[in-house]
Amino acid sequence: MTHTTTDQPARRPSGAIVPVLAFAGIVVAVMQTLLVPVIKDLPQLLSTSPSNATWVLTSTLLSGAVATPIMGRLGDLYGKRRMLLASLAVMVVGALISGFTSTVLPVIVGRALQGFAMGAIPLGIGLMRDMLPRERLGSAMALMSSSIGVGGGLALPAAALVAQHADWHVLFFGAAGLGALSIVLTLLVVPESEARAKGSFDLLGALGLSAGLVLLLLPITKGSDWGWASATTLGLFAAAVVVLLLWGLLELRLSAPLVDLRTTARREVLLTNLASIMVGVSFYVVTLVLPQLLQLPAATGYGLGQSMVVAGLCVAPLGLTMMFTAPVYARLSAKYGPKVTLILGLLIIGLGYGGGLGLMDTAWQTVITSVVLGAGIGLAYSSLPALIVGAVPASETGAANGLNTLMRSIGTSVSSAVIGMVLANTANHVDGLAIPTLHGFQVSFLIATCAVAVGLALALFLPKPDRAPQLRASSEEEANLKRAEEALRGFRGRVLDAGGAPVARAKVTLIDRRGRQAGATLSAEDGSYVLAVPAEGPYVLAARAAGHAPLASSATHHGDDHPVDLDLSLPGETVSA
Repeated sequence: MTHTTTDQPARRPSGAIVPVLAFAGIVVAVMQTLLVPVIKDLPQLLSTSPSNATWVLTSTLLSGAVATPIMGRLGDLYGKRRMLLASLAVMVVGALISGFTSTVLPVIVGRALQGFAMGAIPLGIGLMRDMLPRERLGSAMALMSSSIGVGGGLALPAAALVAQHADWHVLFFGAAGLGALSIVLTLLVVPESEARAKGSFDLLGALGLSAGLVLLLLPITKGSDWGWASATTLGLFAAAVVVLLLWGLLELRLSAPLVDLRTTARREVLLTNLASIMVGVSFYVVTLVLPQLLQLPAATGYGLGQSMVVAGLCVAPLGLTMMFTAPVYARLSAKYGPKVTLILGLLIIGLGYGGGLGLMDTAWQTVITSVVLGAGIGLAYSSLPALIVGAVPASETGAANGLNTLMRSIGTSVSSAVIGMVLANTANHVDGLAIPTLHGFQVSFLIATCAVAVGLALALFLPKPDRAPQLRASSEEEANLKRAEEALRGFRGRVLDAGGAPVARAKVTLIDRRGRQAGATLSAEDGSYVLAVPAEGPYVLAARAAGHAPLASSATHHGDDHPVDLDLSLPGETVSA
């Protein structure tokens, strides 16, 4: 029997979902950044050699690189909220392990567990796509994507303040507290998405990708210690190539792979991921160079002689500006598309690094550089998930954004290794200490500018963008939906199940006052539908989908050029007599 309702109220997700998910991203960034102020003191604090102490940072990088695409795929299969909570919980456990010890091995283990939180970024973006209406999706993804920079910028001065005035273990306890708060907020505010990918988890693919990434990133991060031409470094690079090639052949043979390489090979996805590496390189250079320049003694002739806390405050505008660019990105992207905003962001980054070459004389000049770079990086970072989401099916959002986040991480790893090598090779040695030179800082900025130029070339070859926050049509039904939406005159909304989750491929029929069919469509992957009306007047919208009882909802269109928003909530499953 058909269930009828009149002017059914639309069920909208809580307005707190976006800030809560963005807070989870900020917590992840804080976890990544909290040891930056004490990097040079780690060998002394852990009573170990400098080469062993670097594993405290390397372990987080490796585990984050491995976890990001895997957690994204697990989220697509078993629930993005569930995997987000798991990532945060593992991070909290890792922070507590590191906080209760001063021995190098347990700290490395704790930091490796903290790296699992990197999966929170793509999982948060996936949850937003599943739950938010299109008009809110662009700015929400921009904020989530920028949160990694926001958290890093804010954490630098805060961590420096703690490290300067308290026991360094407090850094870990603070991160654990923020992680626990994020878990509580997620449990209270964020519902689970019912969107699921088909298939099972590709365990062999996960192991192969993990091995390949470790073999690739180890020589990148440790090459300067081992020697770039050493047998160990070259052997690991060669092994990485072999393992990743075999892994790719395996993934192409599977019906439900960990990473759909055919989707990844699409022009828009491939170029976006390659551009992401360049953006990652450009983001990390400024965080490596400016704090060192600010803290070097003025006696060097170019150092600015600032304290650890002041140096952190001078770099903090980088993160703050990234946060404020999210709403700006949403407006620009809505008008011109994410490709244009990515190009604009890269141009601003290039301007920041080019201008920064001549702005190294006083602390206030470094603040200007941080602001300009923050604006550019914020626009670029905000564009990347929109480009990915617009190019892949909804069922692959988590895995695709996980891979994109991984590309950014590879960019920061390459940046760390290359800039570390440049600064080491150009340093002056005084009383056994290697002191970076102004020439080394300038070469680092030039390398970042070159990376931006490569990223810009890649972005220019991206396909002509759709207007954001529209999602790219992945089927004939979605293309029809898009054409109808351009007409504006009609009904639009989402088809939802009894729990508020989107229902894809539901048939929505428009019936006029005489009982004749005036239009029909299928809901898109995110449950959205659009139906144009031939004239003003009362209508009935009938919706039906497999596994649900049908629904009929009456509504009136007044004939103006404004769509009527109407969500259709299907009752529970049909019951057979």
